[in-house]
Amino acid sequence: MGQTELDAALVMDLHQTVIRHRAQASRRSHRHNWSVGVARAQGQKLDLPNAPGTGPAKLRDLQSGFDDFMPKAPKSSFDPKIFLAKVGEGKAILKFDKSQVVFSQGDAADTVFYLQKGKIKVLVVSEQGKEAVVGIMEPGQFFGEGCLNGHPLRISTTVAMEPSVITSISKSAMLATLQNEPKFSEMFMAYLLSRNSRIEEDLIDQLFNSSEKRLARLLLLLANFGKDGAPQPIAVQISQETLAEMIGTTRSRVSFFMNKFRKLGFISYNGKIEVHNSLLTAVLYDKPEIVRGD
Repeated sequence: MGQTELDAALVMDLHQTVIRHRAQASRRSHRHNWSVGVARAQGQKLDLPNAPGTGPAKLRDLQSGFDDFMPKAPKSSFDPKIFLAKVGEGKAILKFDKSQVVFSQGDAADTVFYLQKGKIKVLVVSEQGKEAVVGIMEPGQFFGEGCLNGHPLRISTTVAMEPSVITSISKSAMLATLQNEPKFSEMFMAYLLSRNSRIEEDLIDQLFNSSEKRLARLLLLLANFGKDGAPQPIAVQISQETLAEMIGTTRSRVSFFMNKFRKLGFISYNGKIEVHNSLLTAVLYDKPEIVRGD
C-alpha cells in the first residue's frame, strides 16, 4: 500500500473513530456536543494504525478540517446610512427649497422621513390659529415617525429652513426594515432614545429655567455645543420671533437678551450668529450675568 493510500485509510479510520465517540457521548448525555466528544476521545487510547501523525494532535487537525466545511452564517453587509442614501423599494430621495413645506399638520401620516442635508423646522398651530416652532431637525435625524405609532394624521407641520435633501420611507418599508435589519433597528432606537432625552431636558428647561437661560441653552444647541467636532456658527437665518416661539417668550425679550449676550461677549454677529465658549461657561456655572427668573 502506498503512502497516499495509507494516509487515506488513516483519515477514514480516524473519521470513523471520531463519529463513534461522538455517538457514544451523545448517548451518555444530550448536553454533550461535538467538542466534548473530541475531548473524551483525546483522553483515551485509540486503536489507530501505527502510522506517523496519529493520536490526539491528528484528531484535533481533523476536527479543524471538518469545521472548515461546516456552513457558517454569512456576515451582514447592511449599512443603514447607505440604505438611507439610495432610492429603493418604498424609498425616494426628495429635494426641498428654502421655505418649502414637507408635510402639513392634518395630512395623512404614512411616511417616515430622514434628513440627509439641510435643516427642517417643526411647528404646530393651535385651534386659535397661534403658530409655534417646537423643534429644528438636523442632518442624521428622523421625523414624521409618529405614523409608526398609529397616528393617522400629522400633528405638526415641517418646513425647510434651507435647501434640504430628504429620504422618504413608506410606513410598510420602514416596518419591514426595522424587523429584518438589526443594524437599522439599532440606529433608529438610538435616535429615539436621544430624542426622548432631549424632550425631557426641554421640559425641565421650560419648567425651571428663566427665559434668558432657555435662550442661552437653545443657542448652544443650535451651535452644536456638546456634540462631536468644534462648535459651528449657526448657519441658518433664525429670526428672533422663531427663537421666541421655541423658548416660550416674546420677541422683545429675545431681542433684549441677544443684545445683552453680545455686550457680554457671549455671542457675536457676522452675518451669522457665533456662540462663544463663555456662554456655555455662564450657563454651566450659573454666573450672575444669567440670572434666574424673568
